[in-house]
Order: sequence, then C-alpha cells, then structure tokens
Amino acid sequence: MAAKRAMTFGVIVGNRGFFPDHLAKSGREEILAVLEAAGAKAVVLGPEQSKYGAVETYDEAKRCAELFKQHAGEIDGIIITLPNFGEERGIVDAIRLSGLKVPVLVQATPDRQDNMTIAVRRDSFCGKMSACNNLMQYGISYSLTTLHTEAVDSAEFKADLEWFSAVCRIVKGLKNLRIGAIGARPTAFNTVRYSERILETNGISVETIDLSEIFGRINKMKDNDDAAQAKLAAIRNYVPTAGVPDASLLKMAKLGAVIDGWMKQCHVDISAVQCWTSMEEFFGVVPCTVMSMMSNELIPSACEVDVPGTLSMYMLALASGTPSALLDWNNNYGSDPNKCVCFHCSNLPKHFFKDVKMDFQEIIAGAVGKDGSFGTCVGRVKPGAMTFARYSTDDRFGIVRGYTGSGRFTDDPLETFGGAGVAEIPQLQKLLKYICREGFEHHVAANFSDVSKAVHEAAVRYLGWESHDHPGLED
Repeated sequence: MAAKRAMTFGVIVGNRGFFPDHLAKSGREEILAVLEAAGAKAVVLGPEQSKYGAVETYDEAKRCAELFKQHAGEIDGIIITLPNFGEERGIVDAIRLSGLKVPVLVQATPDRQDNMTIAVRRDSFCGKMSACNNLMQYGISYSLTTLHTEAVDSAEFKADLEWFSAVCRIVKGLKNLRIGAIGARPTAFNTVRYSERILETNGISVETIDLSEIFGRINKMKDNDDAAQAKLAAIRNYVPTAGVPDASLLKMAKLGAVIDGWMKQCHVDISAVQCWTSMEEFFGVVPCTVMSMMSNELIPSACEVDVPGTLSMYMLALASGTPSALLDWNNNYGSDPNKCVCFHCSNLPKHFFKDVKMDFQEIIAGAVGKDGSFGTCVGRVKPGAMTFARYSTDDRFGIVRGYTGSGRFTDDPLETFGGAGVAEIPQLQKLLKYICREGFEHHVAANFSDVSKAVHEAAVRYLGWESHDHPGLED
C-alpha cells in the first residue's frame, strides 16, 4: 500500500514596504522551516531575487511567476503567507502570471496584543481581507485557514496544512483522470447510470471495454503465463484461500492479469467492473478479490460499473493516502437512529477488515451455484474513523454533485455474511432523508479517515461541483 506522497508548494511571502519589512524576512524563514518539518518542498523566491524573497512589486511578481512556471509540473498548491499587511496586487499578479490552476491557501500571522509598536505591528489581520478581495476580483479560487490569523508554527496551522495538502492531492489527482469501465452496466442497476459527457467536461475521461474482450484475452492466455502466475502468487499472499478450488484461483489470476495489462495499455488510473451476474455465469468466479487488491493499492475498483462510485473512492484515497471501499447503505442497526449496517458482498480492500478470508458469494450462489461464485473477501469491518462520500453526474442540470461527511465504524456485534460493518453517523436520519430526497444512489465510498472537509473544499472550491458536507458547514 502506497504512502502519501511528499507535497510541493509554491510560496508567496507578502510584504508592504511601509509596514515593518523585517517581518517579511522572518516570516519567510518561519514558513520554510514549517514546510520542511512537514516533509514538504517549497518553491519560493530567494533574497537575491527580491527583497527578503518576498513579493511586493510587479517586477517581483513577474519573477515569482516565472519561477512557478519552471516548476509547474511539481507544484501541488500555493501558500500565501502574510507576515505583515502584504501588497495584495503583487500577490495576485504573481498567481495570474504563473498560469497555475492549483489550490491557494491564505495565511496571516497574528499580532501580539502586548507588543503592537510601529516597529513590530503586522496588520496581517487587515491585509488578509485585501488579499482575498483581490483574489476574488482576479477570479482566483482560494482557501482559508481555520482561524483568521494563526502563526505558522501553531497547532492550528499544522492541521490546516494537512487539510490543505489533502485538498491539493484531490485536485491534482482528478486532473486528466482516466476511468476504466469494464463491461456493461447490469440492467438491474439503473441507480448507477451516469453521464460520460458531464465527466468529460470536468476533465475526466472514461475508457470502455466489453467483457467479451476481457474473456477473449483470458482464453488466449496459457495457464503458465508469467503474468497469470505472478497474479496467482499475489492472490495467495493477499488473502487466505483455504477451500477455494485451484481452478477458480487460476481464473481470478488470469482475470487480474488481463485487467492489469489493459489498464496499463490504455493508461487507465482506476476502474469499475461488471459483475452481477455475467461474470459468474459465463466465466465462473466473482471479481471481488482482484478488485479488492487494486483498491488496497490505492487504485480503486467499484462493482456494477459504478464509475461515479470509483471516482468517489479515489477522492477519499487521494485525500487520506489510505484505501477506500464502495459500500451499500444497507440496513438499519436495531432501533438506533444514528447507526446503520454498511455492507458489500464483498470486494472491500483488506485494509478494512479485522480479519478476512476468501469465500464464495452467498447471494449469487443461489442463482449460479457455489462453484461459479468463489472470490469474495469475507470478514468484519474493523472499528475506526470513517469518511464517506458520493459524487455523481446529474443530467438534469449538467453538473457533478454529491455529499460527504464523517462518522465511525463501531465494534457493535453483527452476524451476517460478506463484508459488513456498523457505522455510527451523527444525525444519520437527516443524511438518509437528504440521500432519498436528492435521489442519490445506495452505493457510497468509505475510508478510514477524517477527510470530509478536504473532500468538500476540493469539490466546491476548485472542481466547481455541488457538495453537501453532512451535517453542514458554517461557511
């Protein structure tokens, strides 16, 4: 499982000459030290390129823009730090001239109430409003810190930097995203219909392949094929397979090898796969373990060709750096209004389970027989923090819209099959009414994290989508 990648930020240090400009010097040093401690790289003017390495004049803005252009492929986001009031025109000109379309965070350093002499007074409190006003005038989207002013070495800014990093990962990760739709949407799953065209207008492409082509490639693959044997070894190493026929495991291995090869060939980033019940009737296994393995490596894969579902999974994985699953909002949990059972049959990543084993799919086995339904990952979802998300296309208005929020998986007792867990979500009944009133799907992406506010910020502020953050943000 991959770890969060290191972040690179373009840094603009604000300065306005008739304020104490020595604060720009110390402010630059402070933000760079904080970023270094966080494992992030900074792209910033040096003292030899501008006064104290800050941006005040138009010439300095041009130099900053050129520097950002040179590192455009690396920069995940821009941080504006205001150690004093700051020259707002220089700041916004630097961003506009750079041509970068990345998230922007505005930070202002607080004054000390016990020392506000002319030599050290910052006025960043006021300058932040001017900077934001100009960002708005220039049409540049931006994010704000939790507190209006907060020191860069504070606990508040540390948390804000982590949150902003998650926003940046989502925005960058969805740029030119390619989703593989493997097979046709099952007729019984009208709920997961979506618009490729709306996704395309949002810079997200869908690459399709019919199951007949997948099966055809498998039929041409020899049992001793290197890719198939490597995948077979990976499956056996991934999950206990006791009681599963060798023939079924080899079918899964070939399926996984073919999907891996097709995704690499077509430069596909994530996938959604047809399952119910073509895969079982005409091939003889469920694809769950193959999909679970991909999701566990932060390459989400959703069932029933739920393309928006795997997109939602990917947003959570980008934000948190941990695997996501696609679940059903499936059952009430007794009479507790804030608890429910989240379930799939299942292709949940191993990361989600207390313990897991491979078994057969009990529901499908009733229709196609046990021998054709091996390959599920069965177990109980472990307790822990939970973020959920669902973003879908809305053809009525030509938009992407969705919701996100936080809760937790509990350790409440539950005896059932498949992959299942009990979720506790504040004001769950309000959320369920929202889902039903707005006509959202029964599928939801979930992740062991608390990143809903980063997902919401990325969706609304930078992707231009409609988003509801349950149970609601003050702003």
